Amino acid sequence: MIDRDQAWLISQAQAEYARCIDTDQLETWPDFFSDTSCFYSITTADNHRAGLPAGLIWADTKGMLTDRVSALREANIYERHTYRHILGQPLLCPAAPDDPGDEPRTETSFMVVRVMRDGRTDLFASGRYLDRWTLSEATPKLVERTVVCDSNRIDTLLALPL
Repeated sequence: MIDRDQAWLISQAQAEYARCIDTDQLETWPDFFSDTSCFYSITTADNHRAGLPAGLIWADTKGMLTDRVSALREANIYERHTYRHILGQPLLCPAAPDDPGDEPRTETSFMVVRVMRDGRTDLFASGRYLDRWTLSEATPKLVERTVVCDSNRIDTLLALPL
């Protein structure tokens, strides 16, 4: 069981994660994940409920996250935009009976607003982060983040991480 200080550190890490993306510091985004174990995916609530593992985005190494940022900066062509994350308080979740690890798990609701260059602002995504953390480093690091979007309608402009 994690203590109150560790729970606060996880909450801070969540806020820093969102700020990293919202302020276009994407090169530091992979640093929120553990060096030894890393998983990141974006899926829909329907697919998650059905146990379908494939996601809209799937990365199972930190190097894949770094490559994604490089592609966003150097190769991909998309209309420039920014995000503003609005996060709920992380809920500490009990480990599943078949979970071999003792890493803390959290569930955090989110909304992401997308702001286009012309100023148009839209609700881009809502959902929840299903996370597994390691507390063995100086700051909490994500071992696993599954982004479960509420809607099945995903904009083709899913360029930036959520």
